[in-house]
Amino acid sequence: MPTWNSRGLRGASLEELINVTNDKYREKKLALVQKIPTPIKPIKIDKETRHITLAYFDQKSTVDYIGIAQGYAIAFDAKECAKDTFPLANIHPHQVQFMKEFEDQKGISFLILYFSRRDVYYYLRYFEMQLFFQRVKEGSAKQFRFDELNPEYIIERKGLYLCYLDCLNKDLMERSIISES
Repeated sequence: MPTWNSRGLRGASLEELINVTNDKYREKKLALVQKIPTPIKPIKIDKETRHITLAYFDQKSTVDYIGIAQGYAIAFDAKECAKDTFPLANIHPHQVQFMKEFEDQKGISFLILYFSRRDVYYYLRYFEMQLFFQRVKEGSAKQFRFDELNPEYIIERKGLYLCYLDCLNKDLMERSIISES
């Protein structure tokens, strides 16, 4: 079982960037998005500082963030990779199931991916993610390449902020066009 010590800080810079962005969106009344804490079970606590020094993940979490943006329920996870390929194993089955159920309830679920080698952020729509998983079922690679992604869903970064709502708006426009057909 993974411990908080060994994996707790992985991806922290991406999450901090998203947290700052969410604060800005809240201040501008564009969205209200909360970070969902991963439930942990403390094992060792430093008695002097009362800090947890060792803990286990108590249960599987769903996604990193849940909220509402411009009247739409959103749920998303943040993932980081150092290469130009993203292993689908980094998206856990319980997360995929949660995202599916969220979409079934007319919510919008997605991933924010950070390709650190390129310093590029990407809004991976749920249905796009499902296409990659379908390929795996058909015997293809268990990953996808950066160059397979739709460049329209690259998230612009402005200083300390990620403009992921721009991609959400594109996603909503595409959904309404698709639903009208």
